[in-house]
Amino acid sequence: MEIVLLTALGVGGATLLGAIIGFAFKRLSHTFSDIILSFAAGVMLCAAVSGLILPSLEFGGKGGVFVTAVGIFCGALVLNLIDKAVPHLHRLTGSDIESHSEKNEKLSKVLLFVMAIAIHNLPEGIAAGVGFGTENTAEALTIAGGIALQNIPEGMVIISPMLTAGMSKKRTLALAAATGIVEIIGTFIGYFAVSISNAVLPFALAFAGGTMIYVISDEMIPETHAHGGERGATYALLAGFCLMLAMDFYLG
Repeated sequence: MEIVLLTALGVGGATLLGAIIGFAFKRLSHTFSDIILSFAAGVMLCAAVSGLILPSLEFGGKGGVFVTAVGIFCGALVLNLIDKAVPHLHRLTGSDIESHSEKNEKLSKVLLFVMAIAIHNLPEGIAAGVGFGTENTAEALTIAGGIALQNIPEGMVIISPMLTAGMSKKRTLALAAATGIVEIIGTFIGYFAVSISNAVLPFALAFAGGTMIYVISDEMIPETHAHGGERGATYALLAGFCLMLAMDFYLG
């Protein structure tokens, strides 16, 4: 249980770490942030397949393929529905917020932006917690590590729009921390869900894998390819994937 608590704090704390970096370097280049995000996407992609989807097949028995496929699509569908309700990174960026002249309108857009990140963080936290259901702690930690890597640039992204909208530094930091707390809650939800009943484990693993693949395909890759650095972003993704593969091979 202690390792789950530390993992939850690490996953949620990564957003806060990103926010602190965002304060220190308010004008990071798109190239640098895209490479970080692409590397994280590669780590998450490998973690989703090797740490969640393949174990789902193993635990699913004879009907494993069907349960896994349904779980993947359900995970993606849930995030798709959330995405329609509250747009996320590549649908509501800092430039969109800054295009409004009225300060209160800017602030409302910023709050929507932060709320969107918080809502999306819940299933990501669940994915981190579900990983512990396989009882392979090394695998679970690498899954959580991939999600944490993704949270760092995400935390960096939310700082500038809030400061531009006139929000105080204390309130900006508090809201950034709140989005990380949501992920901590999600981690415990995922962990306790599979702890209560092993019967839901194959579906839960596939569901978590589906949410991660959706985030990678629908949000992370479009964001990293939006500024003209597609080639560097692609190689960064491959590097992250291979690093995760090596960790899974030697530690798993």
